[in-house]
Amino acid sequence: MSTTDLSGVRYQARPRLGIITGSGPEAGMDMWAKLLVENRRRLGPAFRGDIDAPAVRLVSEPELGLSMELEKTEEQVWQALRDAIYALDGQVAAFAIACNTLNLFSERILDLQLQSEFVSFQGVLEHWIHRSGTRQLCLLGGRQVSALGSWSPYRHLPQVVACEAVPDAEALHQLIYDIKAHGAGYPGLKARFEALLAQIEAGTVLLACTELPLLTSLNTDKALVDVTQLVAQALLDRSGVIATEN
Repeated sequence: MSTTDLSGVRYQARPRLGIITGSGPEAGMDMWAKLLVENRRRLGPAFRGDIDAPAVRLVSEPELGLSMELEKTEEQVWQALRDAIYALDGQVAAFAIACNTLNLFSERILDLQLQSEFVSFQGVLEHWIHRSGTRQLCLLGGRQVSALGSWSPYRHLPQVVACEAVPDAEALHQLIYDIKAHGAGYPGLKARFEALLAQIEAGTVLLACTELPLLTSLNTDKALVDVTQLVAQALLDRSGVIATEN
């Protein structure tokens, strides 16, 4: 049988994964793409193509885009998020929300007593910090997220690691809005992000916003850690494809 003929190959289903997106929708596409790349990397020579890709169910809800002003839209966003979660519950083994801000609702989500496992951004990040031995970092995200106050899913992070304040939080917030509105390829966005990174003293910078990793090939000496990548890796663990280094 030809190596390109899979008609005689036995398909073995793995636990299905879920992604909730909409803030913004590209963030869900980015997480899905990271899942595919990491899955191929882990399987290595054993990867046979499409039949070895992770099974993924995605729910995209545009109303979740109101999360950028969550202090004004909290209940509306929560209701939309809860409906999206219920649409996935029981249909997947584990799911994640492709938005750092929306992970603020982690405690409410756990209270829903779901059949499916919820993989939170903050849980995955704290595990990475302990495993990597990181002692100081700067977390970049939307206004609420990077402030590390009551509206941030990472408000407990300073108890775990030294956190440098964002040098220009308003400029960062506007940059994120502009990526959402114009796309990562819009002229000037990379230069604005590089200028902001140059003001940071910490060597490790967490990209705690699903839009920021879309700006690639940056000129910086910082170690940029994409939280979405960490979550994609944690999700893939739940599918049974475990990284050999874990």
